[in-house]
Formats: sequence, structure tokens, C-alpha cells
Amino acid sequence: MSNQKDLSKVSLGMVLVAMGIIYGDIGTSPLYVFKSIVGNIPITKEIIYGALSCIFWTLTIQTSFKYVYLMLSADNKGEGGIFALYSLVRRRGKWLIIPAMIGGAALLADGMITPPISVCSAIEGLRMLYPDISTVPIVATILILLFVFQRFGTQIVGGSFGIIMFLWFSMLLVLGVLQLLGDISIFSAVNPVYAFYFLIEHPMGIFILGAVFLCCTGGEALYSDMGHCGKGNIRVSWIYVKTCLLINYFGQGAWLMQHVGETLDPTKVNPFYSIMPNGFLITGIIIASLAAIIASQAMITGSYTLISEAIKLNLWPKVKVNYPSNVKGQIYVPSINWILAVGCIAVLFYFKESSNMEAAYGLAINLSFLMTTILFTNFLILKRKAAWVYITFLVFFIVIELLFTIANLSKFFHGGWFTVMLCLFFMIVMYCWWRGRKIRNRFVEFASIDKYLPLLNELSHDKNLPKYATHLAYLTSANTMHEIEERVMYSIFDNQPKRADIYWFIHVENMDNPYQMDYTIETLVPNDVIKVNFRLGFRVEQKINLYFRRVLEDLTEAKEIEFESPYLTINRKKQTGDVKFVVVEKLISFDNNLPVVEKFVMDVYDLLKRYALTDEKGFGLDSSNVILEKIPITVTRIKELELTRVEN
Repeated sequence: MSNQKDLSKVSLGMVLVAMGIIYGDIGTSPLYVFKSIVGNIPITKEIIYGALSCIFWTLTIQTSFKYVYLMLSADNKGEGGIFALYSLVRRRGKWLIIPAMIGGAALLADGMITPPISVCSAIEGLRMLYPDISTVPIVATILILLFVFQRFGTQIVGGSFGIIMFLWFSMLLVLGVLQLLGDISIFSAVNPVYAFYFLIEHPMGIFILGAVFLCCTGGEALYSDMGHCGKGNIRVSWIYVKTCLLINYFGQGAWLMQHVGETLDPTKVNPFYSIMPNGFLITGIIIASLAAIIASQAMITGSYTLISEAIKLNLWPKVKVNYPSNVKGQIYVPSINWILAVGCIAVLFYFKESSNMEAAYGLAINLSFLMTTILFTNFLILKRKAAWVYITFLVFFIVIELLFTIANLSKFFHGGWFTVMLCLFFMIVMYCWWRGRKIRNRFVEFASIDKYLPLLNELSHDKNLPKYATHLAYLTSANTMHEIEERVMYSIFDNQPKRADIYWFIHVENMDNPYQMDYTIETLVPNDVIKVNFRLGFRVEQKINLYFRRVLEDLTEAKEIEFESPYLTINRKKQTGDVKFVVVEKLISFDNNLPVVEKFVMDVYDLLKRYALTDEKGFGLDSSNVILEKIPITVTRIKELELTRVEN
């Protein structure tokens, strides 16, 4: 709570931090936006003024108004991002899981394209000095080192990110000003009329709009990283960042006005590097490369956070999550790290040039913009805003973002298909994991625990049976205190009954509050049967073994539980006794007759489960204290078994 209070204050230090981790994606867009707009087409005043007008109003409406002003107000206890927003609004309707999934999948797809296009655009500046240089090996080396470095965390270099990005934005500002000193008439392009006539009358207007969209692709990242800096620091730093970006864009526009009638080859000429003084070029390339690496780092760590949240929301298979440092929120997910690494290298070697990647870039983020608009509309409804407020918001931004979608879809066969393929892959994983759990769980049989309480009490005190454990704990998915899965009772009573001093039934509830950590206790039979409900936020690491030990210590100290141990030393030291966790794994039976779609979902779910962490590891249990039992469940029984007996 104190950390959140600190973040709510605007300070020079946190403004600098915001520059280092918030604006990597949107901050490096001047490297490739104008190159994408004017590449391989005759340069005209109409295109330059129309594009500048579109850039100005896109940054103003999409980034400043929607994300910096509106979206930052939709914080979940100080945290942002599409899954944090979904957690705020999911009670509005179950269907909202779909836009949340699409938005999450789109952001992961963007995580495979941002690093190669940013680093490529920066390194390709070397062609201004060495026209025949091959940049692919250099970019590949940087990307590989970047992903290898992730396992060690970014605590060591994280503090320098803000300084480097401040230097980057200041460089953008100075370069733009130098170009504008001779003629500031180009600022008349701010007039929205230029954008309107450009889109309506120019035959390439809608296609070029897809390139213009690249100037605001960091909006989602800006919202997702709100928890690291606080909304106040983001809003203050954005004033400087936006000024630097716009001055640089207009400076590039002023340079292009000197080349009206020419056609630039995007593989050889980049307006961004062309406005640099020759003696500054090497320094500029180095600073641009560092900024591109920071932008890539921000997208990678953002993907880790996204996956971590998706796991807690049951939208992604449980995978290993490491914490390489003590910095809050800094995590490392090995599986997604190498998935992103392979994807980034594949993008690099397939497209080779940043100009080719531009066609694939933007469509994924466009989808996430649309999904965020849908979710935020529901947020406004929950806030009981007047109908005209949320209807106006929805219609206004849906129209704008659909226009951008049409523009980006025009690039579908030029590389946009690659983005759609990536997005579809992540969407299938999320949907099948979420839907597969739903299909499986709807056929799990629950029973009232009350009818088993006398039997559990009797078993606990039956001295004729050997003691199985002092504390016998079962993980249960039953949401209510007085329900339990039949399979758990089967595990305790059938075959070899398991006698314990105290039976514990543990339920883990994922909460909308990102960092909530508390638990409730329901004593069903005093000192014999107790149910624990851990309420953990979607950004909290689930270390159930550790948390349960804390519960035992609390209850033992409060003398709410007592037990006898055959070991005198344990009694003297007042320890909590031995604990055994029993994890009952549900296996899908082969005796099922599912509809085609559900069969596909369950096949994918089963495949994902093979590579996911077991419940034992996923809940952070100590393997030496865990008993794994596998019980088959029949999801849908075959209606009629045509089997008859015949006489010999």
C-alpha cells in the first residue's frame, strides 16, 4: 500500500523511470513511421501534410486522450493492462473473456514483431555510411543476446534506461528543431482538414493510414506498465515525450518537403537518419540502437507479466515463472522467453528488412485497441456513467479504430497475414485452455461435505488405523465452503483409509485486486476438519506450501488447533507437525462422445497439459510432501454401448 502511495506522487525520479520503461515502443516509432509512409512512392506535398496531420491527431486522440487521459483512470489498485481491465469488468458478462483473450493474444503477437523491427530500423542506419552492409547478422546477434540476458533480470541496468531514453527523446527534439529553423510553415499541417482531404481524395490515403498507425502502437504498453510508475508520472512525462515525438516528425516532414517529386528507396534512405548532421550519424545510430533495445526489453518483460496474469486467470497453461531479483513485478518466464526468441528470429530471417516488417506490424496492436475499447465501455457502464458518455466513447473510438483496421488489412498479403497467424495461435492456446477447463470441470461431481463430517471425525480418532499424516491437505476447486469433490472423499475413505489428526481442504481463489493476499478459515469440525480459502491477486505468486505453513503457525499460536505428535521433540518445540498434500489429478477418460468442436478443444487442452506444470509445481508445493493420485473422469458418456452376449 505504501508503494502505491509513493507511485501516486509525481517526482522527477519517477518521471525519468517512466521514460525508461513506458515509452520504448511508441518512442522508437520515428525510426520507421515516415520511412513506411513515403517508401517507394512519389513524394508530394499532399502526402507530407496529410500524413503529418494524421500523425498529430492520432497521437492526440488515440494516445493522449484515450490512453493517457481515459485508460489510466481504469486502474485496478494501481495496475493497468488488458487483463487488469478485464478483472474490473468481468462481472458485467461472461462474454467479456473473448475480447480479453483477443487483446492478450494480439499483445503477445506484437511482442514478436516489436523487437526485430525496432532493432532493424536502428541498425539499418549504418547503410548511410556503409551502403552494402548486411544488417541481419548484427540484428540477430543483438536479439539472441537480449533473450539470453533475460534470465538474469534487468535490475542491474534498469536504472540507466530512464537516462538513455531521456537522451533519446532530447535527441529527437534537437534534430527536429534543427530542420524546422529555416521554415516553420509546415506546422500548418496540424489543421485536420489536411488529414480529411488526404484520406478522402488521395488514392493511397487509406493504405498510408496503416503506416500512420505505427506512430501510436505503444498505447497498450503505456497502459500495461502503469503499475511501475503511477498514472501521475506517466501523464507528466508524456507532455515532454509527445513534444519531442511531434517536433521530430515535423522535422522529418520539413526535410521531405525538400525532396518533393522524388521516390525514396526505404532500404537505402530513412528520413530519420537523413535529418542528422553527417558528423553525428555514428552517435545517433548508437543512441537509436540503445533505445530500440530498451523498447524490445519493455515488450519482452510486458509479455512475461501478461502470461503471469493469464495463468492466474486460467487463460494460459501453468508454466514456470522465475523471480530473478527482489524488484517488485520483475519476473522471468523461460517458456515464453524462448517462444518469443524463436518468433523474433523467424520474423527477422523471413522479412530481413524493417521496411518489409512494417506491413506485418500494427495489425495486432490494432486488434488490442479495439478490444480495449469494448472493455473500457463496460468499465464506464459499471461506473454508472450516463448512457450518452459510454455510447459516445464506444462509437467514436470504434469508428476510428475500424478505419485503422481497414487500413492495416490492406497490408494483409504484404505481411499482415503473419501477424494474424501469430495472434490466432495465441488465441487458440488461450481459448482451448480456458474452455477445456470449463468442459472438464462441469462434469466433476460435488457433494455436501456435511454428510462426511461424522465419518471424518471418526476416522481421525480411530487408533486401530496407522496415522497417515498429522495434517492431510487436499486442494479443492469447490467454491463454496460446504461442498467438496466426490473424488476427494473417495481418496480418503476408499481402498486404504487415510487417518490424520486434522483434515484440511484448501481452495485458491483468484481475486481482481492484483496484489491481494489473505485467507479465510471455516472450522467444520473443531480440531478435525478445516477449510481454508486463500484469496490471491492475479499478480501474486502462488506458493501454497509456504502460505499453508503460515496458516498452521497462526492457528497453532492462537491455540485454535491442537494435535498430538509421537515425537517428544516436536511437542517441546511447539512445531506444526508433518503435512502431506494429496493432489487428485483429473484425467479425461477415453469413454467420451464429444461434439466436434469440444473434441478439438479437449485434444488441444490435453496437448497443452502435457507441457504445463503439474498442480504440485504450479501451486508451489514441496514435492517431498505431495502424494499424486490420478482419477479418470468421463466428460460425456457414450449413450449406448452395443454389446450383447452370445451363447457358445
